[in-house]
Amino acid sequence: MTKKSFSESYKEAGVDITAGYKSVELMKQYIARTKAFGDTDDVGGFGGLFHLDMKDLKDPVLVSGTDGVGTKLKIAFLMDKHDTVGIDCVAMCVNDIICVGAKPLFFLDYIACGKNYPEKIAQIVSGVAEGCVQSEAALIGGETAEMPGFYPEDEYDLAGFAVGVVDKSKVLDKTSIKEGDVMIALPSSGVHSNGFSLVRKVFDVENADLKKPLESLGGKSLGETLLTPTKIYVKPMLHVFDKVQVKAVSHITGGGFYENIPRSLPDGYGVKIQKKDVKVLPIFELLQKEGNIPERDMFNTYNMGVGMTFVVSSEEADAALAAAKEAGEDAYVLGEIVKSDEESVILC
Repeated sequence: MTKKSFSESYKEAGVDITAGYKSVELMKQYIARTKAFGDTDDVGGFGGLFHLDMKDLKDPVLVSGTDGVGTKLKIAFLMDKHDTVGIDCVAMCVNDIICVGAKPLFFLDYIACGKNYPEKIAQIVSGVAEGCVQSEAALIGGETAEMPGFYPEDEYDLAGFAVGVVDKSKVLDKTSIKEGDVMIALPSSGVHSNGFSLVRKVFDVENADLKKPLESLGGKSLGETLLTPTKIYVKPMLHVFDKVQVKAVSHITGGGFYENIPRSLPDGYGVKIQKKDVKVLPIFELLQKEGNIPERDMFNTYNMGVGMTFVVSSEEADAALAAAKEAGEDAYVLGEIVKSDEESVILC
C-alpha cells in the first residue's frame, strides 16, 4: 500500500513522504543486527513489539530513560559524519538505566530533520543500531519527522528512549553506603555528549580546522576527538554486578562530578577524591587551557575522563577492580566515602 502513497502537494511544501519510505528500507539492515536481543516484530508498524522473558525475574521492575545528543550534533554537521551520534544517543539512555542495576531491553529513536536525505538517515540509524548492539538492546522502532522551515535542510535533531528491567530485590540501594567504602572510576572515551555549547564556544568550531591533526590530542584532529562516541558501560557493569555487591552507580554526564556523584550518595556522606588520582584526558586539558576555564567549572561541567563511578565496600574493592578489568575496563580507585554534611564531592 505504501508504494502507492504519494502527495505532490505535500512534496511542494517540503515533505517528501517517499523519502521516508526509502529511509526505512535502508535502515532495516542495521535494525536487523539488534533482533537477537529480543523477540521483536518487523519495523514499520504503529508500535514496537518486544516479548519480555520473565522466567528469571521474581518481581520485575521496568526502568526507563530518555535523552538526546544535544549540540554535539553541530560537530557532526560540520564534519559531515553521521554514523556515530546514534551511539551517543543510546549511551545517554542505557548508561542511566544501568545506574539502577537494570539491564536494557529495547530502544526507540526520534529523528527530526529539515530535509529527509535517506542515506543520511540510514547512517544515523546505523549508529543507533551499533549502540544497541553494544548494550544488547533491541531497536524496536522509531520515528523520522521531516520538518521544513523548522530545521535547516542539512541539520537534524536526535533523541531516544530506552526501557530496561531489574528484579526488585536487585535494585541498587545507596542507603547501604557507609564510611570507608570505595568509589571506583571507569574511564570515559572523551567529552561524551555533554557541555558542547561551551566546547563550541571555546574552540569556535564553525571557523576552526576540525580535521587538522593536533599533537596535544595524540595526533588526532579536534573534530575526530570531539565526535568520539560516548562509551556504553552496560556490559562491564553487568559483569561487575555478577561478581561483587555494588551499592551505587553514577553516570557522569552534564554537571560533571559535582552534580552527578551526589545523586549516588545518601545524605550525610561524600566522597574524598585526590585530584592527582583523576586520569584527566588530553581534550579536557586543552579545553581548559584554550578557554581559560576555572578548574571548579571543568569538574562541574565535564566528566574529566571519568564516565561512570560505582561504590563497593573496601573489602570488595580488589575484586571489583578485577571484575571491571575482566570486562575490558581500565578501572581504578577514585576516592573514599566519608561522612560529610556540607560537601558531597571533596576534591583535594
